[in-house]
Amino acid sequence: MQAIGAHGEIAVLVAVEFGSRRGPQLRTASLARSAALLSESAEESLLAPDSDAVSSRSFDLEASIEEFRELVVSAGASIAAEVVQRRPKPDPATLLGSGKIDEIHGIVSSSQADVVLFDYDLTPTQLRNLEDRLPCRVVDRTQLILDIFARHARTREGQLQVELAQLEYMLPRLTGKGRSMSQLGGGIGTRGPGETQLETDRRRIQRRLLQLREELEGVRRVRAQQRQRREAVPVPAVALVGYTNAGKSTLFNTITRAGVLESSRMFATLDPKLKAIQLPSRRKVLLSDTVGFIRDLPHTLVTSFRATLEEVQKAEVLVHVRDCTSPMQEEHKAEVEKVLGELDVLATPRIEVLNKIDLLPEDEREALLASGAVAVSGKTGLGVEALIARIDQALVADPIVEQRFQVPQSEGPVLAALGAGALIREREFDGNLVRMTVAGPASLLGRYRRFWRKP
Repeated sequence: MQAIGAHGEIAVLVAVEFGSRRGPQLRTASLARSAALLSESAEESLLAPDSDAVSSRSFDLEASIEEFRELVVSAGASIAAEVVQRRPKPDPATLLGSGKIDEIHGIVSSSQADVVLFDYDLTPTQLRNLEDRLPCRVVDRTQLILDIFARHARTREGQLQVELAQLEYMLPRLTGKGRSMSQLGGGIGTRGPGETQLETDRRRIQRRLLQLREELEGVRRVRAQQRQRREAVPVPAVALVGYTNAGKSTLFNTITRAGVLESSRMFATLDPKLKAIQLPSRRKVLLSDTVGFIRDLPHTLVTSFRATLEEVQKAEVLVHVRDCTSPMQEEHKAEVEKVLGELDVLATPRIEVLNKIDLLPEDEREALLASGAVAVSGKTGLGVEALIARIDQALVADPIVEQRFQVPQSEGPVLAALGAGALIREREFDGNLVRMTVAGPASLLGRYRRFWRKP
C-alpha cells in the first residue's frame, strides 16, 4: 500500500453527502439534512425549510470536511482543491455523478495532483471505476486512516497490527488488468492456463494474514503474562480514552510526567503508554494513554488493535477526555461510546472530563468549574488535582480502610511501608512501641495484620 504524502504529494479532497450518509445519523444531523434537502427543492415544494436546521446541516458537513482536512495534513499531503457534492443517494458504480467526475478530472489535470482523497468509504467496484476515470490514484477515508496509523506505529506490535488491518482492507480490492492477469504458469507440472497473478497475490496475502494473526496471538499471550504478574500485586488500571486530538497525551504527561509525544496531528499517539501514579489515598494505579477514536473508525482497525485495546477492556475506570472547545463534542462523545460498545466496556465506570478549559473565555471557564463538572486543562494543570481525586473515589478494587496498629520501633521496614503507602491519621509513642491509626489500601494493611491492635 503506497503511502500518502510520502514526497509532499498534492491532493484533491472530495466530500460527499447523501440522504443517509455513512451509516446511522444522529437525530439532530438527520433533521438538519432533511431540512436542507427541502431547501434545495424549495421551488417545487410547499414546505419552507427551517433556517436553523439548514444552518446545522451546513455546519455538520463543514465539520466533517474540517476533520478530513486534518487527516490529510496528518498524512503529510498538501491540499490543492476541495470538491463537495450532495446527492440523494450514491451511484453504485462511481459514487458521484458523471459531471462531477469530469470536474474532478479537470481539477486534477490543472493542479497536477497526485491523489484524489474521498471522505467516504468506497466499494471495490467504485474504487476501480474511479481510478479508470481519473488520471491519478484514488484513496478513500479508510485507506487514508490506515496510512496515518502506519506512519505513527513505532513498536513492533503496532506495526503488526497496522499491517494486518491494511491487508484485510486490500484483499477484496485486488484487481488486475491486461496480460498480467492471464499469464501461463511456468515450470514443470504447470500445464494449462496456470494461476493468474490475481490468484497469486490473494494467496500470498492470505498467507501473510495468517502469519500476522499468529504473531499477534503471541503478543496477546505475552500481554496476558505481564498482566498476570501485575495482578499478583493488585494495582488497579485506569485508561484515558477519547476522540483523537482531545488532548489525552497532554493530560497524561501532566499527570505522570512521562514525556510522551504531544501533537495536534491526529493519531499522533498510537502505541499505548502505561505509567504508575500515586493517588491521594496513597494507592497506586496504572494510568494508560490509548489511541484516539474518530468518526467512522474502520472496523478492521478496531479488530486488529484488540491486543492494544485490551488495556481499555481490563481497566477498572475509564477517563473519557473530551475537548470542551469543540462544537462537535456531543457527536464526538457518541462516536467514542460506539467504539466502547464494540469493546463491550460501556458498563465500566466512566469519568467524563472536559479538557482544554484554558481556551475558554474566563466567564465560561468559571461557570463550568462552578457547575461541578470535571473540567481540566492538560496544558496548564488546572483542575488536574480534582480529577485525580475523582479517580481515587471511583476505584472500588483494593478499597481504603482504616486500622489501628501497634508496631515495635525496631520494625523499621514496616513503619516505612505504612508511612509510604498509607495515611497516618494518629501516631503516639509508648516506650518501644508506636501506636498508629492508619488509612490505606486493604491489601497493604492486611500484609501487616500481625501488628493490628485489638479493640
